[in-house]
Amino acid sequence: MRRVLLVGAGEVGVKHLAALAVMPGVTVAGVADPAPRTALLPQGVQVFASTPVALAALSPDLVVVAAPPGVALTAAREAAGAGAAVVVEKPATTDPAALAPRSGDGRVFVGFQPHFAPGLARLLAERPAVVRAEVTLAVRRDPAYFRSWRRSYATAGGVLHQQAVHGLALALRLMPGTVETADATVVHRRGLAETEDHVTAALALTGGRTVHVDARVDHHGPPRHKLDLHLADGRRLHVRGRNLGAGLGDPAAAPTDEELRRAMYAAVLDAADGRPIHPCLFPLTALRRPLEVIDRVYRDARIVRAHAAAA
Repeated sequence: MRRVLLVGAGEVGVKHLAALAVMPGVTVAGVADPAPRTALLPQGVQVFASTPVALAALSPDLVVVAAPPGVALTAAREAAGAGAAVVVEKPATTDPAALAPRSGDGRVFVGFQPHFAPGLARLLAERPAVVRAEVTLAVRRDPAYFRSWRRSYATAGGVLHQQAVHGLALALRLMPGTVETADATVVHRRGLAETEDHVTAALALTGGRTVHVDARVDHHGPPRHKLDLHLADGRRLHVRGRNLGAGLGDPAAAPTDEELRRAMYAAVLDAADGRPIHPCLFPLTALRRPLEVIDRVYRDARIVRAHAAAA
């Protein structure tokens, strides 16, 4: 039985607990959180106030980090240094420079569970030539969502860090090159602390490749997050689902979010056992490029405030 430590028992941590609870061969041995939602924790699970204390007490095989950015990166590296395999929630940090390689980073993977959706393993293994990618996100996040650490760009980032990063990171995995130009607009309408309502961007990469992003959190319809890929040979591939979860398959038969999480945990444990790295796993070291691209978008963007948006 593999022992799991969960770092962070907030709303995202509880989702991990639900997925781990029905995964064969693993048991949640403890939770590290200075202020956990104890009513939501499984009975009998040990609770620790800090990650180092929990690591020393439990010697876990797998550590799942569901803490806010910045805190998450520190905890993930502590866990890797203790010898555990690690899954850390995106974006782990909002500072690309913080991802300069360190010893142990090879044991850390970013929790992009939608990248385990049907058909994406083959896509990521074969890496077809993609010339244009279109990332679309349309969800509803009301003011109450942007509380605590989410109120500040410095601690949470923006819509691209927290919401659209699954699709953008997947597109960039398939598209080499650096950003030559970034034409972007960031719109603030509802006063969501420092977070925007809508961001659009057209990125030109070296080699003539382009990435287009349309991401909003003020959408009134059903949530969706999709990625359209235009291949050099003329084909088009469509990654679909509420959060890419249908992959290249039938949206009506999409796996659940819990199923995708369990596939991700299993792949991380396999990697820790020395088996070949699953093509869908996203190494921590690979996260730096998406964060650098996101930084470029926000740095170059035109900022539209409420009074201008209403015009």
